[in-house]
Amino acid sequence: MFKYNVRGENIEVTQAIRDYVEKKVGKLERYFTDVPDATAHVNLKVYTEKTAKVEVTIPLPYLVLRAEETSPDLYASIDLVVDKLERQIRKFKTKINRKSRETAVNTADAAVLFNEESGEEETSSELDIVRTKRLSLKPMDSEEAVLQMNMLGHNFFIFEDAETNGTSIVYRRKDGKYGLIETN
Repeated sequence: MFKYNVRGENIEVTQAIRDYVEKKVGKLERYFTDVPDATAHVNLKVYTEKTAKVEVTIPLPYLVLRAEETSPDLYASIDLVVDKLERQIRKFKTKINRKSRETAVNTADAAVLFNEESGEEETSSELDIVRTKRLSLKPMDSEEAVLQMNMLGHNFFIFEDAETNGTSIVYRRKDGKYGLIETN
């Protein structure tokens, strides 16, 4: 059974809100045979422009479920986030089932997590890779990578960090700013 950590920013988390979150997020437990000991971290934010943002993160042994949604209604945002999380679970479950069929070996531990009777499988067309690109990584700094990304009109750009010689990724965030992912 999930444990819940419900936090509110600019909103008081009432018992009614907490119950609604636990009821909706608790529906995800039906996808698992043994519900793992996991804590569902739920952040509720209300902004001055009367929109509500809901973020849910559930770290599990073989994957991290995370989704966020913003809408004018807090309860609608919770519903939308749970829908996104369900799609993520079904997609991961389909991936595990396909790998176990292809290799004729059960992909052991991760597959044990999922309940076989829970819902239909995703269609394979959603997971098919339709294009492959090969690229050479040019050493550069993050500022140059952002400029390259903007010049190409992409939302992310992979490059070799000139200082660390590691592979890094810059990306455009929803708020219009930029993020940097560095690898070890």
